Amino acid sequence: MNKWLIRISCVILAVALVACGNTKNDSSSKPADPHAGHKTEENKTGSQTHVEWSTTIDKPKSSGEINIKVKEHSGKAVPEFKVNHEKLLHLIIVSEDLSYFDHVHPEYKGNGEFTIQTQVPKAGKYKLIADYIPKDGAQTTQTYKFTVQGDVSKEDIQPDQKLVKVVDGKEIDLQISPEPKVNQQTMLTFQIKDATNKQGITDLQPYLGAVGHVVILSEDTEEYLHVHPMDEKSTGPEAKFHTKFPKSGIYKIWGQFQRDGKVFTVPFVVKVL
Repeated sequence: MNKWLIRISCVILAVALVACGNTKNDSSSKPADPHAGHKTEENKTGSQTHVEWSTTIDKPKSSGEINIKVKEHSGKAVPEFKVNHEKLLHLIIVSEDLSYFDHVHPEYKGNGEFTIQTQVPKAGKYKLIADYIPKDGAQTTQTYKFTVQGDVSKEDIQPDQKLVKVVDGKEIDLQISPEPKVNQQTMLTFQIKDATNKQGITDLQPYLGAVGHVVILSEDTEEYLHVHPMDEKSTGPEAKFHTKFPKSGIYKIWGQFQRDGKVFTVPFVVKVL
């Protein structure tokens, strides 16, 4: 009898262990916040396309070409793209030390190919970030690094002590709430005034279909966020952007706005805890 009791106990224990081993962690995923921006690495994951890059930029302040060919993994060119904030492809150009930033829009030649003539100001390493949406695909970013020959001088990147800048006669005050922390919903509020009379500017013009755009990069350039405003139809003096910082460290933020037909870019450096 004791032997049968022991066998029955063993069977019950085995069933319990199997049941525990098959328990699923069924965590439901929430829809992405359209204003929170998108990350380079997240969008590379499962991407149905890749980019073949080439550039003839090899000297500082010397014009050269950047060529981008978007292809499926089979090698076939991606023929059509969705318009995303008035453009088929957004290209971010940054220096390794983040002292140089440009946001440009290469011309579409067809058959998945984009080109642009441009230049960079100094020698050193640069990173290109292409942001696009294939007609039948999801928003995608792809990156590429290249080096411009010459005497390299790097600038140290340090968090700003005061988040107020004056650019092209405009005073921009950046308010971040709450204090930026990893994976926390964070509001970036740009207050834009006339630098002379301190009056709020209320006649901002749409830039790429919105009151402004914000690009954010981590110090190592590995974390990329392209953030769109909460109220795209705002004309100032306030522009709000909702985002999350994916890891701790130092980040550089570039806010881009337009007034009187001219785009102005304001940079800030912050530390995320």
